[in-house]
Amino acid sequence: MSKDYLSVMPEDFSDFGLSQPILKAIDQSGYTEPTPIQTQMIPSVMEGRDVIGQAQTGTGKTAAFALPLLNGLRQKKKASPQILVLAPTRELALQVADSFKKYGTYINNLKVLAIYGGEEYSGQLRQLSKGVNIVVGTPGRVMDHIRRGSLKLDTIQSFILDEADEMLKMGFLEDVEWILEQAPQQKQIALFSATMPSSIRRIAATHLHDPVEITIRSKTATASTINQKFLITNGMNAKKEALGRILEVSETDGVLTFVRTKMQTVELAEFLTELGYQAAPLNGDIPQNQRLRTVEQLKSGKIDILVATDVAARGLDVERVSHVINFDIPFDTESYIHRIGRTGRAGRTGEAILLLAPREKSMLKSIERASRRKIEMMHMPSVNEVNKKRIEAYKSRITKTLTEDCSFFDDLIRDYCSETEASVEQVAAALAKLVQGNSPMLLEEKKYERREKRERKQPVGGRNNRRSSGRSDEGMERYRIAVGESHGVKPGNIVGAIANEVDMDSEYIGRISIYDEYSTVDLPAGMPRQLMKVLHNARINGRMMKLSREGEKSSGSERFGNRKNGGKPRRSNPKTSRKPRTASAV
Repeated sequence: MSKDYLSVMPEDFSDFGLSQPILKAIDQSGYTEPTPIQTQMIPSVMEGRDVIGQAQTGTGKTAAFALPLLNGLRQKKKASPQILVLAPTRELALQVADSFKKYGTYINNLKVLAIYGGEEYSGQLRQLSKGVNIVVGTPGRVMDHIRRGSLKLDTIQSFILDEADEMLKMGFLEDVEWILEQAPQQKQIALFSATMPSSIRRIAATHLHDPVEITIRSKTATASTINQKFLITNGMNAKKEALGRILEVSETDGVLTFVRTKMQTVELAEFLTELGYQAAPLNGDIPQNQRLRTVEQLKSGKIDILVATDVAARGLDVERVSHVINFDIPFDTESYIHRIGRTGRAGRTGEAILLLAPREKSMLKSIERASRRKIEMMHMPSVNEVNKKRIEAYKSRITKTLTEDCSFFDDLIRDYCSETEASVEQVAAALAKLVQGNSPMLLEEKKYERREKRERKQPVGGRNNRRSSGRSDEGMERYRIAVGESHGVKPGNIVGAIANEVDMDSEYIGRISIYDEYSTVDLPAGMPRQLMKVLHNARINGRMMKLSREGEKSSGSERFGNRKNGGKPRRSNPKTSRKPRTASAV
């Protein structure tokens, strides 16, 4: 059974027949009217139906299943797990658990527990032994507790798979199926996914009974509240310059800046801190308790900018996020949708800015097709714009200080002017210079113009005919594949195989160098594990690629390289060519 949103939404949540404690919590949360997915899903879940929800982040899907499930919760003397929610990341698990707690504020003795990796078992074991009504967890940690016997599923009535496509990308699908098999056969299942690949469809067909399918056809339900722009930049330094200028001329509150790698989160956060911003990194290598503190600091205003990877920010929901800045373009359109969904939520407006290298413009077209919205081009804020903002900010500081008690300094300046015969204007200027210190207040127009001219002379993009012994371009990593010249491989074979296997635009494929027994190719840094696994097993000219990062062993016992010539490129025939056998991916 399939439903598409066509009817007029109810005026308020009371139309669903939810209990008064839940309606009171909804009212306290500030919700005024249901979203499309809530309108369609809440009645079906309340009827006990299995449901499939296909919708993007930011559409209100958490409330769509949390509200009706809370409404049907059966309270017992000792709480036992009745609702189990699987989420792909710790951040999303925490967000969903917090939502259940918020919506269940006025339900007596409600106990919600989030269980996830990166945290000691002792606290989770203690809470499970005391009894909980709702468990929200990541697949790996849920499996561990089931095997320990600390989490029993025999009382589970409702099973939620949240962001199933993301669990697929992260390699959790087998774990999800194993957990489903441990739960009672008689249970209600709700599956949510932004996309519906065949493997997710197979799970739905196997485990769901006559499900109601609800599709929110608009790819970006929050797009109307998000002002999207892009800026063309060239090189890491230009990106940093652009980011600094954008932040200076924009009226921001909380800002999320997305990068591809964990290392970049630290480097960019340090760069922003040097510019005077309260910035912090957020990545998977940071201890969980520190990550939670960092998010709380963003919520409270102690930190204004988080520099994050996609996985670390998954499920992050902070009301004060006014801007999402894509410092690095994501690998796919779905990731972009998830990123910008961190702002412009629940009716609030937000800004989404994408920094693009010239060679990445084709990806922009894909994003526009997926979001069904034209993304406006913006220009680098000029030196005059930045300086105007700096002067305005300085004047504002003066105005704010004048509202405070300055009587002591007023007398001091009068005495000084009387003693030295200096004018008040001269003293004010001297004090302003004293406060500013040696750091210049204004950007220098000529200095910046010279730097721009130098950058424009650099080659656009990352693909040229330099030897592979050189370093990869910024944002790229070098990979080895176990096919080379002796196997008849050509650059076009490599480009075609990669582009077709993982649906990667050729613009993302960098330098290719072909050796006797293997080849190297530059690909975007920080590729997901699932993509690497697909490429490892893909074939070129009938041979497995066995893709691995340069310098690492493949997943098999073979180390890439030609033992006869020490892994060096075979020399070209000097009579025919002096150029090495390297090629562009173009």
